[in-house]
Amino acid sequence: MMKDWKHLIGNIEPLDQAAIQQAQSRLDSLTKPPGSLGKLEELALRLAGITGNPYPSFPQKLVVVMAADHGVCAEGVSAFPQEVTGQMVLNFLNGGAAVNVLARQAGADVACVDIGVIGELSVPGLIRRKVRPGTANMAAGPAMSREEALSAIETGIAIVREAYAKGTRLFVTGEMGIGNTTASAAVMSALTGITPLESVGRGTGIDDERLRHKGVVVQRALEINKPSVGDPVDVLAKVGGLEIGGLAGVILGAAACRCPILIDGFISSAAALVAQRLIPESASYMIASHLSAENGHGVLLRELGLTPMLHMDMRLGEGTGGVLALHFIEAACRIMKEMATFDSAGISGKEDA
Repeated sequence: MMKDWKHLIGNIEPLDQAAIQQAQSRLDSLTKPPGSLGKLEELALRLAGITGNPYPSFPQKLVVVMAADHGVCAEGVSAFPQEVTGQMVLNFLNGGAAVNVLARQAGADVACVDIGVIGELSVPGLIRRKVRPGTANMAAGPAMSREEALSAIETGIAIVREAYAKGTRLFVTGEMGIGNTTASAAVMSALTGITPLESVGRGTGIDDERLRHKGVVVQRALEINKPSVGDPVDVLAKVGGLEIGGLAGVILGAAACRCPILIDGFISSAAALVAQRLIPESASYMIASHLSAENGHGVLLRELGLTPMLHMDMRLGEGTGGVLALHFIEAACRIMKEMATFDSAGISGKEDA
């Protein structure tokens, strides 16, 4: 399978160490004590390694919002009805969702992809790549076929390639799908061995009783489907979601194009774990935007070896945390390009001990 994936997306290369060294030399020459900008400097080095350019810039940034429905909603795991998925897609396309507002502020575009919404949506601006109209109820059997899971991943890769060809060089993961925190918790438990009681969270704001029920539903899905921990596509097909697969493809596609990929919250991180388990090198291109209030998110990020930039207690999804983090990306890039060096400013540097 690994050979097939390498052929599908091309090689995902290690970070460019020469660019990282050039960026470090530049940082050390700037008018500040070494390392005094902390994680902003770490981010600048990471961006240099990802892009191969010590002075990167990202004039074109894209939030890819993958939208899909989930059959597991029949189990009563969400505080909102299933039809909200399609309604929110219309909201995205009308520019009225939180991610639209924050993307406008950050100078990013938003692309909404129907990869598995129930019903036909014919709205200007919608990218229609429906693999199937929602998943099946994973608590009663597989969420989808293996072929559909692979198709979802391939869809995400194709979206990135198309955007890259038009000049996009930075991607943000976003999603919409009532019930998708349940699927993400199942994917997380299947791939990590963490119990459903630890992986499930409140999602759209469910109460304690429904939270316990949600854990039982995830446990039942795992017992019925028996996903293989060593086969991420099997996990995705049996207990995942179409938007999770699509985002895994977005992540792999961005990494193959040497583009930074900002990971949003819990659902996006579940997709990132699928991508990382498929091709471990892809994790080097992921940047964790924030730590959400969802129960299992911190554990997922630790599994990926990622440290979040923001702690805002957000749990909206859509890509909102990822878009907020774009301001830090811009700050790191501007520091590298615009800040004066000790020589250019005529300031005495640090003396040798």
